[in-house]
Formats: sequence, C-alpha cells, structure tokens
Amino acid sequence: MDTTTRDLLPEGLEDRLPRPAATAARATAAMMAVLDGHGYDRVQPPSIEFEQSLASRMAGIQPRRMFRFVDPASLRTLALRSDMTPQVGRIAATRLAAAPRPLRLCYAGQVVTIKGDGLDPTRERLQLGAELIGTDSVAAAAELVAVAIEALHKAGATGLSVDFTLPDLVDTLAAGPLPLVPGLKRGATIEAVRRELDAKDAGALVAAGGEAYLPLLYATGPFEAAITRLAEFDAGAGQKVLSTRIAALGEIAARVGTAARLTLDPTERHGFEYQSWFGFTLYAEGVRGAVGRGGTYSILGSTAGGGAGQSEPAAGFSLYPDPLFDALSAAEPAREALFLPLAHDAAAAQLRALGWRTVAALSPADEAQTLGCTHRLHDGAAVPV
Repeated sequence: MDTTTRDLLPEGLEDRLPRPAATAARATAAMMAVLDGHGYDRVQPPSIEFEQSLASRMAGIQPRRMFRFVDPASLRTLALRSDMTPQVGRIAATRLAAAPRPLRLCYAGQVVTIKGDGLDPTRERLQLGAELIGTDSVAAAAELVAVAIEALHKAGATGLSVDFTLPDLVDTLAAGPLPLVPGLKRGATIEAVRRELDAKDAGALVAAGGEAYLPLLYATGPFEAAITRLAEFDAGAGQKVLSTRIAALGEIAARVGTAARLTLDPTERHGFEYQSWFGFTLYAEGVRGAVGRGGTYSILGSTAGGGAGQSEPAAGFSLYPDPLFDALSAAEPAREALFLPLAHDAAAAQLRALGWRTVAALSPADEAQTLGCTHRLHDGAAVPV
C-alpha cells in the first residue's frame, strides 16, 4: 500500500471526531438512562458469535449481510454481528430462560454489515434498543413505542413521526378472506403482491393477482384518516379479520398521544424481516431516513439437545441514531473549557466538581485560545478569555 492510500478508510466506515463524538456520548447516555428508568436492564453481548446462532434465532435474518470467517480454535464459522436483536434473543432463551417474564432488556453497541442499505453506504453504525420478552401484547407494543419516543426526545430529537404497519397483513388476508393462487404458486404470488404493495404500483398489483388488495394502497397517510379507510376495507373485502388489529393500533396511538405525529402504511415491509403483527418506523425532523424501527416478533428457543425449541413472543425496537448525532452536533454550540495555567491551585478541582471542563497547561508556551478554551483560571475564578 502506498502513502496515498494507507490512511484511507474502507467505503462505508468513518471516524467520529471530538465534537460529534462528545455529542454521541451524551445523547447515548441520555437514551440509555430513559431505558433504565423504565426498568430495562442492560446486556452486552459479544461482537462476534457463531454464524448459526446469529442467523437462526429469528425468521428473516440475512446471513449474507454479515462478515463471516472461520474460527481457528473451533474451525466453525463465526460472524460479526449485523443486528443485536438476535443476540438479546439468544440471551433470553438461554442464560435468562428461567428469569421471570415479561423480561425487559436493553443494549447499545456497534453493528457491521458487508454493504450499506439502499443509497446509504454506511456499513458500521450504533444500534441502541430495548426488548420486552415474553409477550407481544398490545400493552407491550404501546409501551415500547412510547419509550422509544421518550428516548429520542431525551437525546434532543424534535419533530418526531411514527409510521405504523402490519407486517404480516398480506399473509393474514391470503390465508382467509382474500386467498391468492393456491398450491406451488402460492408463495410466489404472495411475494409478488407484497412487492407491488410496497412499490404502491396499482397496475402491477392487479397483474400480480392482487386486485382485491387495491384498497390497501389508499389506507395510508395520517393515522386517523388511514385507519378509517382500513376499517372500511376490513368491513367489506376483509370480512373483519383485522378488527382486533385495528383496535390495537387505536390503543397504541392513544398511548402516543401528541408526543409524535402518527401515520399508517399497513402493507410496509421494508426493514421488517422478522416482525409479526405490528411494526413501527421512527423519523425525526432534520434527519434523513428512519432513526429506528420496532415491532412484535418471536424468538426461537433452544432445547437441551441443541435443536429448535418452542418460540417465545417478544416486542422491541432498535434505534440507529448516528445521523441524529450528526444533526445535533452541527447545531450545538462549542463546549466551554477552562484553561489552567502552570502551578494552578486546588480551586481547579472545585471548579471541575461544579461541572467545568478543564485543560491544563503543560509548558509556558501553552495558551488558552490556542488550546480552544473559553475561560482562564485567574485568582481562583473562571474568567472569560
């Protein structure tokens, strides 16, 4: 490697410099304090695990997105985690299997993928979240949506918006009042209908055999209007198989209240690979793309022989707040710092106890302004530079 390339980072990876790093540390601590305040205990799984463990704990996990390599000790395939939720599921299903339910766990750590998501080239990012294990009830889902909103607000996010979805909606309708092509073609047709609903392409939806699903394209938008249209669809073609879910969405919306703007897109599937009856996406003003997702899902348990055990219901959310940190850092004023000249006295310790950030001179040549300080210690007091 020559000198022109040796200091470059791989695509999708970047350094976080002092100011944004300080913002990220503050905001992360604020969000984790919210989760702790709601009774979520923090766990810290390792960054590398056996690939089989990471890929098999939940349906929809994509091993091809993980960095994989052979462990020289066990000769088994290891993987660098791309999602911490399966790791929390493993902990709940194994080491905390006997813990009382519902079990509340939270986490924060870096995750890495082989390539970015869509137009976003980022391959390493912070994932911070909470999981409520042992139930996927309406109350559990409502608590998690409310806690996620509170955590983002505490970090400094504004203008929050939450988009609700029903990830298994097509499967539910296809198994009941709106069957799709049976037999071997069933799965392919369901996937085609899902795809065209995601694309909001009415013509392609009809061509895929999903004409009866067309009203779902219009049950989107601001929550109150969209939920009304979804209820009208359910009363007709849906034959009221969605009534309990519609009522559940209303309960969750009531829990959110005015803390965030609510929208509904009942057929949205992007980012909901393993969620079941409920999912939600979080957005913040001034931040491009989603800052987090969550919903209900199932954790595959373990048996004594190492095979698949009984699944356990759960609900949770994951926040990916790096873009939020960048936006907050750009808007925050520079931090104050107190310059300590040579032979500074004990007053400096007292000032630090009061919250001052101090920078001590190491030589007579050091100056307050050169070192980026806003104040200087003089006669035991902080004086503006």
